[in-house]
Amino acid sequence: MEKNKQLTSSKKKLLSPKIDAVFQVLFGEIGSEEITKDFLKAILNENITSVDLSRNPILRRLNPSDKMGILDVIAKIDNKITCNIEMQMVDIGNITERLLYYWSKAYSRNIHKSEDYGSLERTIVILIANFEIKGLEELKYFSNWKIIETENREIILTNLLELDIIELPKIYKNNKLNKNLKLLDWLHFLENPESNEVLKIMKENKSIEKAKEKLEEISNDEVMQKIADWKESYYREQASIRTSGRKEGLEEGLKEGLKEGLKEGLKEGLKKGKKEEKLQIARNLKKKNMDINFISEVTGLSVDEIQKIN
Repeated sequence: MEKNKQLTSSKKKLLSPKIDAVFQVLFGEIGSEEITKDFLKAILNENITSVDLSRNPILRRLNPSDKMGILDVIAKIDNKITCNIEMQMVDIGNITERLLYYWSKAYSRNIHKSEDYGSLERTIVILIANFEIKGLEELKYFSNWKIIETENREIILTNLLELDIIELPKIYKNNKLNKNLKLLDWLHFLENPESNEVLKIMKENKSIEKAKEKLEEISNDEVMQKIADWKESYYREQASIRTSGRKEGLEEGLKEGLKEGLKEGLKEGLKKGKKEEKLQIARNLKKKNMDINFISEVTGLSVDEIQKIN
């Protein structure tokens, strides 16, 4: 009896798989290939024979304080398709522009100086958003985007570009109209891996069962616990900035650049947040060669402050 009590008390609460750092380890770490393959099959609705995850960093070996604001999962599908999966917890604006930027970076990495354009690969960016995206209100929780001819919408210019958008809050709306139940099972797992619904799903889907087991292992990793705590603090800070009375001023400021309205709109948020934490985020983003204006948008720091960071 005493032993059972000890086992129960030592069991950690599961970390949310929606935290991008947890999501990256769950789906991007070597050893997760079968889990990720099943997840991608559900999203892309295609037969996938292999998934290579070797391009992802070994996140849990790094210092938690060095984590940048945004992390993705890079997967090579059947050795011929590049796929980036982005998990976004907080709406920090300009999501469409950011998504296209992510795609362009992934697409351009497929070609080297000595190669011709024929070597460029099909590149897919999958965005999983923990919020509803402005302008997509009438669409279902999953939408697929390609370049089409505007008069004849059935003609696709190229299959090399694909953007898939998943809006998690929508999975509880009009589910009976959605035929991709396998994807819906995975999204319920992301939303709440400890729900009774997921327990039922695990009986039918062994990949989700394996994902739950790996999530339990991640949740007991002290480094990952620290990283998850840091990330949740970061999300709260970003959400506070976006949902406060400064939201309108922030959005207008982003359109105009770093004008006076933006500085005033973020003034209070900077007082409440930890300045050193913002500087650390900016430092890590600069190491990743991210755009200065994008760093400013994420952290709330001015362009001048960011340029001075070594």
